[in-house]
Amino acid sequence: MAACTHLDQVRDVTPSSMEGCSECLATGGQWVHLRMCVTCGRVGCCDSSPNRHASKHAAAEDHPLASSFEPGEDWTWCYVDDVALMIDIPHPHRLPYPGEA
Repeated sequence: MAACTHLDQVRDVTPSSMEGCSECLATGGQWVHLRMCVTCGRVGCCDSSPNRHASKHAAAEDHPLASSFEPGEDWTWCYVDDVALMIDIPHPHRLPYPGEA
């Protein structure tokens, strides 16, 4: 079973944007889903998006861990170890959808 060797890089971060991918918003790009770097808080678009800003950020900044920044999702991905994780990272989108128990 694969394991992540980068958990020491998890920080208490503030999202760079609550509106969408920070770079797409600045350039007029579009995204499919959002990811948040758990080392610095950068919000970027997923690899299904045209610009793949989250994985580009991970490679450029050597920040291997990104959490889903989609409402109701609570997984994290390690780009280096190619493994999904369930770690407790509080942010506003980790709350359940309104009306969910």
